[in-house]
Amino acid sequence: MKANRLMMMAALAAILLCGTSCGNKQQQHADSDNVAVQADSNAAMEIDSLLAKAETLAGQTVTVEGVCTHTCKHGATKIFLMGSDDTQTIRVEAGELGSFDTKCVNNMVRVTGKLMEQRIDEAYLQQWEARLKNSAVQQHGETAAGCDSEKKARGETADTSEGRIADFRARIAQRQKAEGKAYLSFYYLQAENYEIR
Repeated sequence: MKANRLMMMAALAAILLCGTSCGNKQQQHADSDNVAVQADSNAAMEIDSLLAKAETLAGQTVTVEGVCTHTCKHGATKIFLMGSDDTQTIRVEAGELGSFDTKCVNNMVRVTGKLMEQRIDEAYLQQWEARLKNSAVQQHGETAAGCDSEKKARGETADTSEGRIADFRARIAQRQKAEGKAYLSFYYLQAENYEIR
């Protein structure tokens, strides 16, 4: 694996060297001031590695790179980046950037941002149930049950809000029994800048 990584880095360096010596410049995205247009010399972390180390990296600024599989249909304020497969996915929120360029979809995207932790515990689930009772749940995605990309990133399989809540409770109980933690942790990035590669 180390040899493959070294070979990939050498190939990337050769491509970059050729690109700069031939006078090629990276294409700028004129329709979005928030898109970074210069190559970053820092190596980006792979999505799989970020997710594996997320607990220790929470609260820190990181740079990751992955294939954008989805942009939020509600103003492109969120994108989802995939690692080695669709079980290795992280949500990226635009925050102060406002929104992402819809050209991100199906392209490699490098994001620098703060890794945030969202905890789901019993209090969170009770608030969710209260909102359901009051019919004040904000709809996102295709149905009131939630965005499919978000659900996939969290490993959810239930199709209704009630089913999702029950699933979360079961998963919390399993984690509490195994690790002594009465909550689930989900990680996402608060983007500071990004680049379509």
